[in-house]
Amino acid sequence: MPTSKQKSAEDFDIIIGFLGFWALVLFSVTVWLEVTGKPALIWALGLLLVCLALWGMLRLRRKLPQRRGRRPR
Repeated sequence: MPTSKQKSAEDFDIIIGFLGFWALVLFSVTVWLEVTGKPALIWALGLLLVCLALWGMLRLRRKLPQRRGRRPR
């Protein structure tokens, strides 16, 4: 049975994946706008915020114990 710390670590993993996905999307949009010569400042600032949030979540995740196994089905 997972403890609350192990369960919260799994929640962190989900949030990290979500932020990683949006960082990739925002990076792609920012690069496309820069290549086409359109204004990309707002998109780049959004990317910065998502990257900072991702960095913060990764730092917090390191303080939690490693996942020990798979979730029971």
